[in-house]
Amino acid sequence: MPVDEPKWRRRKKARPGEIVDAALEVFAEKGFAAAKLDDIAHRAGISKPTLYLYFDTKEEIFRAVARAAVASLLEALVSRAEGLDAPFAELAPQLLSRAAKMMEGGRVPAIARMVIGESRNFPDLARIWHDDVVASVIGIVTGIIARAQWRGEVTPGDPRLHAFSLMGPMVMAMLFGEVFGGVAANPPDLPALADQHARTALRGLLMPMPEETDGWRTK
Repeated sequence: MPVDEPKWRRRKKARPGEIVDAALEVFAEKGFAAAKLDDIAHRAGISKPTLYLYFDTKEEIFRAVARAAVASLLEALVSRAEGLDAPFAELAPQLLSRAAKMMEGGRVPAIARMVIGESRNFPDLARIWHDDVVASVIGIVTGIIARAQWRGEVTPGDPRLHAFSLMGPMVMAMLFGEVFGGVAANPPDLPALADQHARTALRGLLMPMPEETDGWRTK
């Protein structure tokens, strides 16, 4: 019968994740400039010297936070990208739906708003968010679209620009809700937007079927 792993060892292994979770809360509440390492350590239930065993700087913690904030979306994108035989007409709604869930829940909107608001004073924030989040998401979606173009499913054009066209409205709606959610009478419903945008975008991205000749696509 296997012996249970000591509690202290399980906690030590889990501690980086606990620090990241605590930092995500502190950054979302206070912003990057106002967030202190003492605040993060206190929220994680550890001492500041213990925090330094895992992270050297606040920027390094933010990099881990950025990766954790979109981990589920990136995992979904990678798994969808590996499904090379799946039609793009099926993949696009799934990707947008997953993006809506990530943007609607958690603290991703607050982190994105923080990056936009503080990147001038802390340019590393923009670089980390771009390299670890934006570039990764757009790169994977670009690859999915490029393969769909190769299969003759998606219209010609720069696949990266197609990726921006597909994901852009979701990001705009997320930021709208984060900035104006408290004053706007009717902020965007992200799952509803994902569903409607998928159907609308596909009408422009998908190549016409051979039998479509005089339909809306040719007008």
